[in-house]
Amino acid sequence: MNTIKLEPKRSRFMALLLTTLLTFPFLSACGSKQSSAPPPTVDDTRAGSVQNNRVPPATPEAKKGLSTTQKVGITLVGAAALYYLYRQHQNKQEQGQQGKYYLSKNGRVYYRDAQNRAHWVTPPPEGIKVPESEAARYRDFQGYNNQTTGRDLTGLPEATSPVPAQ
Repeated sequence: MNTIKLEPKRSRFMALLLTTLLTFPFLSACGSKQSSAPPPTVDDTRAGSVQNNRVPPATPEAKKGLSTTQKVGITLVGAAALYYLYRQHQNKQEQGQQGKYYLSKNGRVYYRDAQNRAHWVTPPPEGIKVPESEAARYRDFQGYNNQTTGRDLTGLPEATSPVPAQ
């Protein structure tokens, strides 16, 4: 009779143990706060990465309809090029490199990919050719027509998005 009494206790203990072990993953997954936080930032500015923010070369057909003031191109590099790229992408609805760009409070431009990871944007080293009529708004920034003086992107009124987590 002792063996009969031990069996129900052992069975209850094993059932309780298995129930606890099987419900633990479900309970621990429900309380996770990491799912709401965006993934870490991807820094594409480091060596070995390829950044494709280059403006495609203009075709002869595209230049036919331009006026003489639009044909004169100003090269934007550095902060001026970043601000130009930001302004070109700030109202887009898509995600990713061709989608919406954000300006962080630290004066850097980034976009978010499909996994909501932030990618820092770097202007092409050769600069961006912009028609003079468009380039006038970037005259005060570093890199306007290859100038080394001027302001950077910190403190701009539209720089309201926080710095993405690194």
